[in-house]
Amino acid sequence: MNSLTFRYAQEQDSNLILQFIKELAEYEKMLDKVVATPELLKEWIFKNKKAEVIFAMENGKEVGFALFFYNFSTFLGRAGIYLEDLFVKPDYRKKGYGKALLKKLAQIALERGCGRLEWACLDWNKPSIDFYLSLQAKPMDEWTVYRLTGKTLENIAKD
Repeated sequence: MNSLTFRYAQEQDSNLILQFIKELAEYEKMLDKVVATPELLKEWIFKNKKAEVIFAMENGKEVGFALFFYNFSTFLGRAGIYLEDLFVKPDYRKKGYGKALLKKLAQIALERGCGRLEWACLDWNKPSIDFYLSLQAKPMDEWTVYRLTGKTLENIAKD
């Protein structure tokens, strides 16, 4: 794994970021839900600075990515990092690259004074769950994620 490096994504990487998002969505059986475009990614990640992306690179080639942003813990009184997506291309799995990406994110969190690093995982994704548990990550099973999107979000905003 000594050929593994990391780099932050730049605006010109928007197509590549979308490619990784689509590969992850395909793995998660949700490709039909992806409506992101390179233009939207440029706007929200790079112009509005609402998220960041790092790539895991093997010999100069992007083989994995992590998209993350800040959240905030009122109990800790400080920001945390929320990992929205982590994906390593299938041909590069079982090399420790997923763990290396999480380690890099943990380093970023600590360097920035964040109090936690957290993410969600699909209930059926046993390989990922087993991986996260092997890192001693704790499932937050007493919490349920709720979401408003699309028409429901619009309707609640109108009321």
